[in-house]
Amino acid sequence: MTQLLKRAFAEASKLPDPEQDAFASLLLAELDSKRRWAQAFASTQDQLATLADEALREFEAGETRPMDLRRDFPHD
Repeated sequence: MTQLLKRAFAEASKLPDPEQDAFASLLLAELDSKRRWAQAFASTQDQLATLADEALREFEAGETRPMDLRRDFPHD
């Protein structure tokens, strides 16, 4: 365990029990979110590679244009 994580846990251990539980819930939710994101990203590598190849072909064929913030992302 890193020194920073030890320090965070030491500080969290000084909190009242309900706040410790809230801290633990947030930490566990964040870890779960990172795990789910990594799994989802890993399972789409083939699709991403296909899209990247398609984008590169379009670029090389001159079928793309530079991004224009006003045109591509209009806002009121």
